[in-house]
Amino acid sequence: MSLLSVPAVATAAAWVLKPVMVPRLKPELRFAEIPGRTAAVRVPTRHGDVACTVYLPAASGSGRPAVYVNIHGGGYVIAHPEQDDPWCRFLAARAGVAVVSVDYSVAPRHRFPVAVEQVSDVVAWAARPERDWDGRRLCVGGQSAGGGLAAGAARLALENGGPAIALQMLHYAPLDLVTPGRAKRGRTDRPVVRPWMTDIFDAAYAPDPAARRDRLVSPAWGTNAEGIAGIAPALVVTCEFDVLRDEGASYAASLAAAGALVAHHDVAGVDHGYNIMHGTREVTERMYDLIAGHVRRAVG
Repeated sequence: MSLLSVPAVATAAAWVLKPVMVPRLKPELRFAEIPGRTAAVRVPTRHGDVACTVYLPAASGSGRPAVYVNIHGGGYVIAHPEQDDPWCRFLAARAGVAVVSVDYSVAPRHRFPVAVEQVSDVVAWAARPERDWDGRRLCVGGQSAGGGLAAGAARLALENGGPAIALQMLHYAPLDLVTPGRAKRGRTDRPVVRPWMTDIFDAAYAPDPAARRDRLVSPAWGTNAEGIAGIAPALVVTCEFDVLRDEGASYAASLAAAGALVAHHDVAGVDHGYNIMHGTREVTERMYDLIAGHVRRAVG
């Protein structure tokens, strides 16, 4: 076992990394030409109020828009929801949906299951009929750790009998926190996600190894994907060079076996976080358009 995966060490390291690992968006990936209309709200959850930013689509005469609950990444430790601002503006504009971007509580101050239960509560709040959007047409999605939380929220919706989710979108998500990062297959000499990162982030979020085996933490591990018939339809997006690619592909296969896979897209030639840190405008816009198209069809 790596020293960094010892909970006390991981906790200390996570506190050190928080101010250092601030995502820096490439200018060409900011989509500055897309305006955004936003409103700040606070959503009550079982773990206290959660700040959310609502991105509103352009007004139309076709009634209330559908809603997409967005969950940012950051290894369950880094809290920078603004990294998803370009994506949220893009989705509101291109899919015509209201986007609720969730600033959930992160580790190590708040460990599993706080974040996934907060996200689940925000999804339930967004589905209520008194909102400014049509909560009967609801999607949930996220990238990186946000994708893992989206998968957990979809699982809770299945187990709790609702709310109905039209699409879960899992974008290069960590879906197996049991397997150590050093045991995951890499496809490039310098992967974005390094074993030391997974050691720290996974142990900071779920210090108890037993918790990392929970179906809400590691849906792709072991037998956790059994019994998911009826779960929300899923779009799974993986990256060719990402060390998390195999667990995404494995979960996509399990979703397909359960009749819940809409599509699995593997983005060629890119690594984890391509749409924020190191990708091109061409590839990012192509994938954003593809995802927005899936959202439009799911809620249409």
